[in-house]
Amino acid sequence: MKALKTTLLVLTLILSSCANKEEKKDLTSVEKSSFEFSTWITANSERTDEDYSKEFKGYKDAGIDEVLINTLTDAGLLTRLTPIAVKEGLKVHAWIMAMNRPGDSIALKHPEWYAVSKEGKSCFDTRPYVDYYQWLCPNREESRNHILGLVEGLAKVEGIESVHLDYIRFSDVFLPIGLLPKYDLVQDTELPEFDFCYCDVCISKFEKIHHKSPMDSPNTSIDMEWKNFRLNSIKNIVDDAYKIAKTNNKKLTAAVFPYPEMADHMVRQRWDKWTIDEVYPMIYHGFYNEEVDWIGYATKQGITDVQGKIAINTGIYLPDFKSGAELKQAILLAKENGAKGVAFYDGPQLTEEYIKVIKETKALLK
Repeated sequence: MKALKTTLLVLTLILSSCANKEEKKDLTSVEKSSFEFSTWITANSERTDEDYSKEFKGYKDAGIDEVLINTLTDAGLLTRLTPIAVKEGLKVHAWIMAMNRPGDSIALKHPEWYAVSKEGKSCFDTRPYVDYYQWLCPNREESRNHILGLVEGLAKVEGIESVHLDYIRFSDVFLPIGLLPKYDLVQDTELPEFDFCYCDVCISKFEKIHHKSPMDSPNTSIDMEWKNFRLNSIKNIVDDAYKIAKTNNKKLTAAVFPYPEMADHMVRQRWDKWTIDEVYPMIYHGFYNEEVDWIGYATKQGITDVQGKIAINTGIYLPDFKSGAELKQAILLAKENGAKGVAFYDGPQLTEEYIKVIKETKALLK
């Protein structure tokens, strides 16, 4: 009897071990097959459906799974394009410029909606760095409602996967180091002309919470209450956008700066604390004078910070690559460091060489 029990125990352990191995095998298979390739693209209403059908088919044939489409918040154009892309086998995300609204015809009628620098200058008519930087205030009720209304309009479009927030932050306090020479700038400290938002509404709301004004702070760059107030201003918009997306049975995703600590420092964006489904960190190594392996480092930093709460798709800037071999290295680094997928900026930059690499790498990951 004792020998029989021993035999049964051994058989149980063997079967359990086999089951575990099979389970691990299945999980690995699922993990690999779920690695997705995406690309950002910008659309316009002048092109024909046939043009877009051909473009979308080209992406699908190239190994792309998703398109993040910027229609300049034109829900009608998105409604037209989504079924064309879906028919070609692509998932569609509605890409929207959120806090930065260049040329927004509604916002431009309301100069008071715009973010104000520490110098007291408004983005309505004094734009930091470039002319298309027209940032709205995240705390003013009217500007917030305008942005959230645009989110809702896109979220209602049938067939999309998510509303994809971009520029969901403040203007750059610090530019990426690789871009500084272009603007002939040295940014060793927070410069007042690039520090936002100091409008009356932001200052008043902060004073109600903390009983002091940031204008009286001897050094706002190390005033953590003022910094967190602005981080939370962006978080609050994201959290409200998330509710809107879910009400319409859509996901909420966002293009963000490389990893949370860096985003916090550079653009007041602490995305690991957001209520959101997925993020697409723009890990553009050339912007920061980094090598390709930095893509793996920055991806891992983000994965560590979100602790499994938010899926990460590594954003890759195609003009920064010198060869297809480098692009392949970047894709594999993103995968090895925990990314759910990679996203390429942008579709028109996908050369024949890069398409070949994507196809080969996708086959390797299956």
